[in-house]
Amino acid sequence: MAPYATLQALLTGRELHAGPRRALRRLPEGEESHPYEFITVAPCTQLIGAEISDIDLGEPIAPEVFAELDRALLEFKVLFFRDQNRLTGAGHRDFAGMWGELEIHPFLPQGDVPEIVRFEKGAENAGVENVWHADVTWREQPALGSVLRALDVPEAGGDTCFADMAAAYDFLPEQVKARIEGRVAVHDFTLPFGLGMDADKLREMQEKYPAVEHPVVRIHPRTGRRTLFVNAIFTTHIVGLDDDESEELLKVLFRQAAVPEFQVRFKWAAGSIAFWDNRAVQHYAVSDYFPRRRVMERAAILGDRPR
Repeated sequence: MAPYATLQALLTGRELHAGPRRALRRLPEGEESHPYEFITVAPCTQLIGAEISDIDLGEPIAPEVFAELDRALLEFKVLFFRDQNRLTGAGHRDFAGMWGELEIHPFLPQGDVPEIVRFEKGAENAGVENVWHADVTWREQPALGSVLRALDVPEAGGDTCFADMAAAYDFLPEQVKARIEGRVAVHDFTLPFGLGMDADKLREMQEKYPAVEHPVVRIHPRTGRRTLFVNAIFTTHIVGLDDDESEELLKVLFRQAAVPEFQVRFKWAAGSIAFWDNRAVQHYAVSDYFPRRRVMERAAILGDRPR
């Protein structure tokens, strides 16, 4: 048997965290959760995700209900709604638009209204969103949040996972936090969206949507939480580091989204909706349903410039 000191070194080197070694914090330090009066909120985990019931998103949302939905979004980071089959594309747009102006996505196909994009997957078009990411971080003002609606889903498979990136930051080793303090990283649409473009089209779109710099750790504008803000499909490198060090450090940061304690997983049904705070979470669309059909529509709410 290996000596005790050797076993301890292995535990440290392999970053093992067995048992309740992560004291998960849903709200900013010093804040407490308060009851909801106008909506029913059922937490999915101790940290992230809540299912909202006793609400019809196809009906006008009263101001006091909107206020509680907004508070729940900040507290749980992603909200789930079931049985919203009455919601149309226009209603989807109008619900998301309560939180702000909606983006028109330049690369994804539109749904029934311009502000809605459609993800239609099946035998001819496999799902490729199975990478941890936040939406449109290649914009100067990435999305505040996204509202995703299920139109047609397979009987099994096609779940979406969400990861709390404030918790991901909180549990970084202190030496890693020190390395990323004050750093900025470059975000670019080219990796996922540029591969299918010819050189002239790619140059045109890069001029229209140039790469942008965002903090590696952003401060959430509403909660004040420090949140990891790099992702594997849009973040190209950390400014000021050589290529090898940048990539090594980014891979450490990317892996934080994969910690199950930071995650919630949602099983879709037709008429289900997920509304997530894009400033606070990353998501991963599980592509385990090919060649079956899966059709989703998404509205993205314009956000602020990360600080």
